[in-house]
Amino acid sequence: MSRPAERTDPVGRTETVESADATERVVHAEPVDAAVPAGVAAGYRAGRTLPLRVELIRQLKRRRTLVMGAILAVLPFVLVVAFAIGGEPEGRDNRITLMDTATASGANFAAVNLFVSAGFLLVIPVALFCGDTVASEAGWSSLRYLLAAPVPRMRLLWSKLVVGLGLSLAAMVLLPVVALAVGTAAYGWGPLQIPTGGALDAGTAAQRLVIVVAYIFVSQLVTAGLAFWLSTRTDAPLGAVGGAVGLTIVGNVLDAVTALGHWRDFLPAHWQFAWADAVQPTPEWSGMIQGTAVSMTYALVLFALAFRGFARKDVVS
Repeated sequence: MSRPAERTDPVGRTETVESADATERVVHAEPVDAAVPAGVAAGYRAGRTLPLRVELIRQLKRRRTLVMGAILAVLPFVLVVAFAIGGEPEGRDNRITLMDTATASGANFAAVNLFVSAGFLLVIPVALFCGDTVASEAGWSSLRYLLAAPVPRMRLLWSKLVVGLGLSLAAMVLLPVVALAVGTAAYGWGPLQIPTGGALDAGTAAQRLVIVVAYIFVSQLVTAGLAFWLSTRTDAPLGAVGGAVGLTIVGNVLDAVTALGHWRDFLPAHWQFAWADAVQPTPEWSGMIQGTAVSMTYALVLFALAFRGFARKDVVS
């Protein structure tokens, strides 16, 4: 009478056989994946968990994303109405500023929108998209379920950080694009008039505005780092977002203290308007280079702290 038995061949296959006397017949053979560690389900790939596409769709459908996008898209229309009510801007004390050239062309209007928004308004979407992302999962008590899926902690943070930064960049692109379209419709397509004299043709102006947006994004990486780090430290999204905005404001206040002298050079806020050097007949890069170096240094340290702290955190939410 035959009895079923199992054996493993030299190449790592487990076979179920029936033996009777000296004859063996293979009934079933199943290969064993030597690359899968013990205790890990076959076919599991950490890199395939929580795809960026899935996380992006989740964040795009959230109400705060839609509201933030609507606010940025409406701002150019508000400024057009304000200029229409207030009349043509005029220089004060025989000085002409960028604001005074707002109605000169669509390019000038887009530059003015960036000027009035870079200091505070554009800080909000960065803090919101990067500070709300992890803390909101903890607040909904869904973070531990994501990790039990299982989604590796580093994979979860990486997906949320990339999507948060992507949405922040999209917000910064949305504002000048809408402003350029609205300004062109209201004031015409033409060169960018420089307050200090001269002008940039429309094509060159568009290229310079791309550089301006890129620099503003880099300068806001400090706020993104603060928000993301706080998001991994608290279960309250408002605390992470508010903390990042508050610390950014503190940096702006410290930069206004002239008694600090050269110490202000180490503050990211000190270089936030260095992009103005890009909208000159001959652009000056030194300020933007220094600002980029300072911002990137702070941001990398904050992102590293976020990943290091979350890897050791006892997640109970």
